Amino acid sequence: MFKLHYFNGTLSPGFVALFSGRMIQFFATGLIGLFLPIYLLKQFEHNVIFVLAYFLIGHLIYALIVPLGARFLNRIGLRRSLRMSIFFDASFYICMFFLPFNPTFFLLLSVIFITLCRVTFWLPFHVDFAKFTDKLNRGKEVSIFWAAKSLLGIAMPIASGLLITYYGFNIVFVLAVILFLAAGIPFLALPKTHEGFSWTYSETVKNFFAKENRKLVIANMANGAENDVAIVIWPIFIWQIMEGNYIATGILSSMIVFVTVILQLAVGKYTDTMDKRKMLHWGSVLYATGWFAKAFILTAFQTFVVGAYHSFAQIFKDTPFDALNYEMLADRGHYVDEYTVVKEMAVQSGKVLVLSLAIIVTLFAGLNWTFFLAALATLLINLL
Repeated sequence: MFKLHYFNGTLSPGFVALFSGRMIQFFATGLIGLFLPIYLLKQFEHNVIFVLAYFLIGHLIYALIVPLGARFLNRIGLRRSLRMSIFFDASFYICMFFLPFNPTFFLLLSVIFITLCRVTFWLPFHVDFAKFTDKLNRGKEVSIFWAAKSLLGIAMPIASGLLITYYGFNIVFVLAVILFLAAGIPFLALPKTHEGFSWTYSETVKNFFAKENRKLVIANMANGAENDVAIVIWPIFIWQIMEGNYIATGILSSMIVFVTVILQLAVGKYTDTMDKRKMLHWGSVLYATGWFAKAFILTAFQTFVVGAYHSFAQIFKDTPFDALNYEMLADRGHYVDEYTVVKEMAVQSGKVLVLSLAIIVTLFAGLNWTFFLAALATLLINLL
């Protein structure tokens, strides 16, 4: 057992192993995550619609097959599945490395690998997190994940910007592959969890649309929608504001992250003592106003100011939202797998919906108008 003064009591070995593996993954995603949509934009000859369509197709396929994937995981086990996902993740970035040589083939192959990665990683991860955390510390444990990701987010975008500027994207993809493979080492220490997915495909779909799950589904759809605007569209927007300068884009992103790291830990500590739903309500309102403000950004300074405010507000939204989500999953008992699949379907459906709308909005207006979609989605998160 591991004990820190920040937590009440001890941390389970399972949580420590899960956290350690994710930390290494955060190194990899921090290295390339910000610039992946930009890389694809360049490969698609600056056609934003193609970039949005690529991500949309990936999320749609995952949303449709995740119930089937969950039944397959019954055969191989959650722990083995989590370890397998490492190789699929690394394979995705290998596809990105070779993309310029045969775009059509490696785009199709990348969608297959990222789908396999999502199926084999996210269900075991969410189930294990719900199992390896306890209600007394769950807000802090969620917070420590986000704070670690944010801490890496201070340095990694600058490092990536420098590497891409002087050596190109390939060096970043090679490093990402090495890091993702290394992330499998801590996962070897994960304890075995005994959960099995029992619903058929039709039962899963029925529960997805069930009235008693409506709030869970809509809230997670909204969170998925908002999240994809932040991951896919916002980096392209920043890059365009910075006139295609990778180093400047990385520095600006790092500066925004820097102002939020300590706050994340502080908020996580109070999340376990405060009313999570009230905190989520005010956090989502503050965060939605940030999306509205982003729609009117014109300069790098405005990007920094609004981005810093938005990152600060995100703490008050994401920490209680994630904690509540894991509490709801943990409360499902032996059906934690089944409701995790429903949650994943909802998240991916939200991403598909917002990207579909974003394509329409981008065709008839500007990229910044998609931020209004994210603002609306953020407010719907309160339904959880």
